[in-house]
Amino acid sequence: MATPHISAAPGDFAPDVLMPGDPRRARHIAETVLDDARLVTEVRGILGFTGTYEGRPVSVLASGMGMPSISIYATELFRFYGVRRIIRIGTAGGMAPVLEVGDVVIATAAHTDSALTANRIPGIHYSHAPNFALAAAAVAAATSGTHPGAVHAGAVLSSDAFYVDRPSTNELLVRHGTLAVEMEAAALYAVADAEGGQALAICTISDLLFSGAALSADEREVLFDRAVHLGLAAFATA
Repeated sequence: MATPHISAAPGDFAPDVLMPGDPRRARHIAETVLDDARLVTEVRGILGFTGTYEGRPVSVLASGMGMPSISIYATELFRFYGVRRIIRIGTAGGMAPVLEVGDVVIATAAHTDSALTANRIPGIHYSHAPNFALAAAAVAAATSGTHPGAVHAGAVLSSDAFYVDRPSTNELLVRHGTLAVEMEAAALYAVADAEGGQALAICTISDLLFSGAALSADEREVLFDRAVHLGLAAFATA
């Protein structure tokens, strides 16, 4: 049965879903990584495909931008389509000086400035954490030597604001181990916990907050594929 935001039929989605934000990236993954991919939903231009990777069924669905958007799609996948694991494949702004553009961050925690998830349990400062097995499998894949390039594991900030100037806050976050800022991971982790699913975010560093360096559009597409393959490796081994 279709949901308000997804037009797929029962069984159209695989248990494992890669979730980029951009519908064009969802199409790119379907066309260049998956075998026999077919379009299963396109409501509001949010594209979803299902195919196989090395013989295993895998789906890809765009999430749109921000925590409210990814919360809707992740909830409907977990609750109505039998999806068990979602890995966000996204971009992030590098905050920690150890990062370079093109590096990959596996988000082992997600702080947030949003009340959307932080206040979901009254009186509790809810901790946003990924599924340990998925995170451990992604880290193992990153250190195996088959996925070259710098990969870091650590906390990210999931922010409601894209255009915001808060250098003192960023400095404190970095001093407390935060690597990067993005806009979805905390909500995805919270939805997975609430719905009994499993989730992880793997983000490519597209720009650096402390230097102004940024990837070109072409570089983003090439380096973005590294995160995709780490996600697929995590699905296969977790």
